[in-house]
Amino acid sequence: MSAEIKSNYARLSSITMHYLTAGSGEPLVLLHGVPQSSHEWRHVIPFLADKYAIIAPDLRGLGDTSRPVDGYDKKTVAADVWELLSEHLKIDRFNLVGHDWGGPVAFALAAQHREAVSKLAILDVTIPGDGADMSQGGRRWHHPFFRTPDLPEAMFGGREHIYLEWLFDNYGSRANVLSQEDKNEYFRTYLKPGGLRTLLAYYRGLPTDVHDNELFLERDGKLEMPVLALGGDSGFGRGIETMESMQRVASDVRGGVIPGSGHWVAEEAPEFIASELRKFFG
Repeated sequence: MSAEIKSNYARLSSITMHYLTAGSGEPLVLLHGVPQSSHEWRHVIPFLADKYAIIAPDLRGLGDTSRPVDGYDKKTVAADVWELLSEHLKIDRFNLVGHDWGGPVAFALAAQHREAVSKLAILDVTIPGDGADMSQGGRRWHHPFFRTPDLPEAMFGGREHIYLEWLFDNYGSRANVLSQEDKNEYFRTYLKPGGLRTLLAYYRGLPTDVHDNELFLERDGKLEMPVLALGGDSGFGRGIETMESMQRVASDVRGGVIPGSGHWVAEEAPEFIASELRKFFG
């Protein structure tokens, strides 16, 4: 399958945001993870573009979106996406998908604009502030390491590609689930000035994210829109943990596991992901 995917830019209040568009129909917003960009959806979009108007932004500081010095808590990142949708594109209701750090961004967006999000899908991530340990008791060792002041910069500065390639080769269901060409596309943006700084900022915003999400839930209760939660069942995939997390923060949750996929779910199992999204969003 194929679809015309267009590259666009929007000058927002505090960033210039790059975003992809494709297809027509009901709006469907795809939020990528770290260390990725909207490029991660390239295999999924063709299976959805016949039915949905797809918007896939590069989040603040990532991909080809600009890199301000602050604002990497997910409440602020979600505000960027809301500004793109509501003010720039004039979209007032949409379906929403988030993978990896795009998941907590999607949750923050849905928690603040519940009337605008028709349905929410979360892929291979848990939600900060859900009452559990997002870092899996140290199994995801890079979480606390990346929050350590100064040390990651000292170790990886000028050598970012070594860590990035290690992640891509070890967090999937097998080594080399991403082609070298696709890795190079991610390197293109993450090796630019500010790329390492903004990558680390997503992790360093975690304590703020926990606080913000706890306040959302205390103030307004669990999310009420239908939620689909899926985790990869291999390697560093989250498995059933993604659905268990969403059941703690949302009332209407269904989902399970993504067979044969590690963490890079949109690239390891794009047909399965697209099929599940089509069934869920209807």
